[in-house]
Amino acid sequence: FVLITGPTGHGKSTTVASLLNEINKQRNAHIVTIEDPVEYVLKPNKSIISQRELGGDTNDFKMALRSCLRQDPNVVFVGEMRDLESIQSALTIAETGHLVFSVLHTNSAAQTIDRIVDVFPEESKEQVKIQLASVLTAVVSQRLLPAIGGGRIPAFEILLANSAVKNIIREGKTFMLDNVIQTNANVGMVSIDASLASLVKKGLVSEDVAVNYVNNIVDFQTKLRK
Repeated sequence: FVLITGPTGHGKSTTVASLLNEINKQRNAHIVTIEDPVEYVLKPNKSIISQRELGGDTNDFKMALRSCLRQDPNVVFVGEMRDLESIQSALTIAETGHLVFSVLHTNSAAQTIDRIVDVFPEESKEQVKIQLASVLTAVVSQRLLPAIGGGRIPAFEILLANSAVKNIIREGKTFMLDNVIQTNANVGMVSIDASLASLVKKGLVSEDVAVNYVNNIVDFQTKLRK
């Protein structure tokens, strides 16, 4: 289960399309997408591509997610997890061994976990935490910033679901995730502040722009001075 998150208009669909196309180029797989609408048309390379659009090919996400398992997919992209039923279906597909990508309009990894759990009724929350912890692979939260010289450039927060992260999700202590990201840079985790500081130091983004997106201004300034 890989989640790409961030505000509207910050490139989530582009990131997912790039990931799916990389799989398409490298693996013999069946990729099924369920989108509203289809934003990027993927051309088959090594993989078989089945793209479904809400309204034209299917009436709702729930029905499409339930039906897609009969198509023997290896990879499933859920265009957006909008409600309890679509989140539940996506989790179930991931639990059955499929690689699932989806997007959420959240601003951080911690907020993403909380959003998923909070959708469920109180009596189901503990079970959902266990289920999510067992299937989660990564949460990538991104922002598109105005670049020096024109255009836009992404900054990323990357959470990888190691054993510490899985325990935190099961215990509902999502406030600890920021610290886990900070202390696990050696295994590929990246905090948004570290990503922003790196862009500023490389001369790609101005500091005045970057400070509008930081999580912790003190941490950001410390990383800038290193």
